[in-house]
Amino acid sequence: MPIECLACSRGIEHCHGTLVQHVDATLECTDSGCEVLTVDQHELVLECWQVTGGCACAEVETVTKAAS
Repeated sequence: MPIECLACSRGIEHCHGTLVQHVDATLECTDSGCEVLTVDQHELVLECWQVTGGCACAEVETVTKAAS
């Protein structure tokens, strides 16, 4: 018998992917089937600069702040 996460076993709507928040306020999820891009649907939420390899929008934000 497969093991379910607690939210699955309780029938709570959620996503197993990681929600990534970009500096321009856009959101994306690592689960291609994710349909609800909200913080409360995800147990793991990261800022884009925390993603391994970084993010182009985080680099632009850093350069913009440094130039100010």
